[in-house]
Amino acid sequence: MSTSKFENDLENIMDKLRNKLDSEALNELDKIKKKLVNLYFKGIVKTNHSVMELIASWFLLRKGYRKVDVELNITGDLVCDVYGVRGDSSTIIEIETGFTPPEHCLDPITYNKVRVISKIARYSHYADKFSLAIPPYYLILEIPLCFIKPPSTRRLDEFTKVKKLCDIYYRNPPVTIEQIKYAKLHTIIIINVDDLEVEEVDPEGYLYTVLSRYFSIS
Repeated sequence: MSTSKFENDLENIMDKLRNKLDSEALNELDKIKKKLVNLYFKGIVKTNHSVMELIASWFLLRKGYRKVDVELNITGDLVCDVYGVRGDSSTIIEIETGFTPPEHCLDPITYNKVRVISKIARYSHYADKFSLAIPPYYLILEIPLCFIKPPSTRRLDEFTKVKKLCDIYYRNPPVTIEQIKYAKLHTIIIINVDDLEVEEVDPEGYLYTVLSRYFSIS
């Protein structure tokens, strides 16, 4: 049976990454690639998203993470994009490409903002570290400032405002006040697929360093 374009695309990425990993890490990455191919033929994953998952997995493996996995079920209704373990610490990376479904063509800004909020609030409790990964062309990742503060300094009016936004799209199940209050966002990972470059910055660095390359931030 001939290979699909999806398989060829992932294999092309693998060819560029092989000499940057030791044999153990490369075996893990190859398993991840095969899992993504299997999920693709089941209609579960898309090409662009999967390519970024593969590169994010490579990024974790290079940093010494092991047991790296993709599309991992972490609880009844949540499947995270990338998961890894290093020593006693775990991490979750959620990929955001900025794709907007056709049904949200009239509210794309609000929809994408709330999707990012909901991922931080719902997924970050299931690992010691939580990151959002984006392509460079997704310039404005709207992160409520309360997620940059430590939970102990967040005000009630801040996370009730965030919950009100979440309730527009997420009611079954809803994003809870407790999830928002204790959610954490450690880093933003910028994945340049073209050049296979990965940059990791903290949320403040993203807001005031990365975005300042394109916008004047007061």
